[in-house]
Amino acid sequence: PFCEVLCPFCSFHRVRYNASKTHRYFEALRRELQLYHDAGFRFSDVYVGGGTPTVDADELIRTLELVRRLSPVRTVSIETNPNHLDRAALEAYRGAGVTRLSVGVQSFDDGLLRGMDRLEKYGDGRLVEERIAAVLGLFPTLNVDMIFNLPGQTLAMLEHDLDVIRRLNVDQVSFYPLMTAPTARHKMAKTMGQADASLRHPMYRRILARLLDEYHPASAWCFSRNQGMFDEYIIDQNDYVGVGSGAFSYVGGAYYSTTFSLNHYCRRVEGGQTGITQKRAVGRWQQMRYDYLVRLFGGELKRDYIERRYGREFWVRMAPELLAMRLVGATRHDPDAIRLTQRGMYCWVLMMAEFFNSVN
Repeated sequence: PFCEVLCPFCSFHRVRYNASKTHRYFEALRRELQLYHDAGFRFSDVYVGGGTPTVDADELIRTLELVRRLSPVRTVSIETNPNHLDRAALEAYRGAGVTRLSVGVQSFDDGLLRGMDRLEKYGDGRLVEERIAAVLGLFPTLNVDMIFNLPGQTLAMLEHDLDVIRRLNVDQVSFYPLMTAPTARHKMAKTMGQADASLRHPMYRRILARLLDEYHPASAWCFSRNQGMFDEYIIDQNDYVGVGSGAFSYVGGAYYSTTFSLNHYCRRVEGGQTGITQKRAVGRWQQMRYDYLVRLFGGELKRDYIERRYGREFWVRMAPELLAMRLVGATRHDPDAIRLTQRGMYCWVLMMAEFFNSVN
C-alpha cells in the first residue's frame, strides 16, 4: 500500500512511504503467505498491486521468492511507477519470476500530470514515454495504465495519449475511467476540479475506435496485442485469496476482507492470525449475479460454465437482468456464450467502476 506521492484522485488503500513501516509490513506479509500455505492453499498466479509495490525492491523480491518456493506459480504481475523503470532493478524482478509489468502513467499530458501532483515526481510526458520505450521487451507483457475522463481532460488530450500509446507499441494498455470513491472526491475537487461526466462516453468510444484495430479487449477496459495476463483476475478465477492489508478474497461463495490498518494488520499476523477482519457469505442468487457481472466484464460468459455451475436455475433467476441487457443492446446471446457488444462494454465499464468504488 506504500506510495511516494498520494495522488488526489486515488481511492485505493495507500500509505505514504516510510522505510521502517515498510520493513515491518513486508515481514508480516511474508508471514501471512506462510499461514495460507500451512492451511493448504496453493497459488498459480500472483498479482501484486498497490500503492506502489516497487518502493522497496529488495523486500518485494524476497516476497516473490517466498511465493514461488511455496506454490507452483506460473505468472507474476507487479505494478510500478515511471520513476522506478531502472533497468537493473527490472532485470532483478524478471529474475524473481515477474512476467507482467504494469506501469502507472495515467496521462502523458503535462498539465494533467501537474494537477495530479505527478509531474515533478515522475517526469513530464516525453520523459515517461522515453522511460517506457527503453524497457520494452524486458517482460512477456508490459502494460501501461491510463485514466480517461480526468478533471480538465479534453478529447484532444485523450487523442494525444492514444497517439503516444500507438507510437510506443506496448503489449497492453488499460484505460480506466476515473474512479473516485466519495472519501476522495472532496480532495480531488480542491486540487484537480470536477470531471465532465458528459465526456465519459465519447472518450470511451474514441478509445475503442483507436485501439480495436490492433488490440483485442481482454476486458472492457484492458486491451492486449497478444494473449497474456491482465489485472482483472476475478474474470476467470472462481476463487482468489487476497494477502496483505486492505486485500479482498472470494473463496467458496464468501467474501473476506483484511484490515485497512497497517498496525492492526501487523499485530494480527505477528500473533499467528491472518489479516482477515470481515466475512460475508453470499447466497446462490448473488453468486449468479456476481458471475454475470465479472465474467461478462471479460467479454463473454460461456454457456457450458453456466450449465456446470448453476444449470437451468441461472436462466430462471437471472431472467430480469438477462432480458434488460438484451433490450438495451448490451449483450448478444450466441449458441456457445453470452457476449458483450460495444455498447455493452461501456455499460460494463460503468458498472465495474461503481463496483470498485463501493469496495474502496
